[in-house]
Amino acid sequence: MGKIIAVTNQKGGVGKTTTAINLASSIALAETETLLVDFDSQSNATSGIGYVPNQNDLSLYDVLVDGTDINNCVYPTQVPNLDILPSHKDLVGADEPLLKAISRERIFKNALKNLKKDYKYIFIDCPPSLGILTVNVLTAVDSIIIPIQCEYFALEGLTQLLNTFNRIKKFLNKDIEIEGVLLTMYDHRLNLSRQVAKEIRNHFRDKVFKTVITKNVRLAEAPSYGKPVILFDAASKGSEAYMRLAEEILLNGA
Repeated sequence: MGKIIAVTNQKGGVGKTTTAINLASSIALAETETLLVDFDSQSNATSGIGYVPNQNDLSLYDVLVDGTDINNCVYPTQVPNLDILPSHKDLVGADEPLLKAISRERIFKNALKNLKKDYKYIFIDCPPSLGILTVNVLTAVDSIIIPIQCEYFALEGLTQLLNTFNRIKKFLNKDIEIEGVLLTMYDHRLNLSRQVAKEIRNHFRDKVFKTVITKNVRLAEAPSYGKPVILFDAASKGSEAYMRLAEEILLNGA
């Protein structure tokens, strides 16, 4: 049975989608069957992995709102061993029907049961909010990765996320754990980056990944070409960093 990991932080611009795309790709290229799920109506993970849906292609919206079999909504990507469950702009209107649904918090978990056995890892790019969509994700996953940028206000909003995490663990998903906290947008030349990294390590202790994602031009450019950085520029520092992070995840799951 596969391990399901959400990449989540309701604060925008922290490298959440970048992490979901590049971590999933790096693990897939380690000859591991992997699924990337795009839970954001902006569909940035969908486009960033290079998947261009046809007009009749199904998406996560069809799974959540219409009850479509999840197996019919998964598509291969250009990355070997990596499939995607794409998002669609219609997902922005999913909150209302979900809030009216029976067992609304468990809709995604129930849908995922038929798919979990097919993948060793499932990574979910969460929306930048703590609404019913994110609750559906946290109810379904085994663990979460929290990307935190090494900039001003890095810890802003994290209390709310951790409170939501603890409520989910208490009432809906007792087995959920924090996989790790990921330092992103680190610039070793800046005292600020070093100070913020120290503050985060003091706060989260051994939950902070050893791998640090530094600011990297190639990492920022890759999504505009519809490629994970490992296909865009495998020798870049961004690619090397996500490969190291993949090693940490794989060793932790061994």
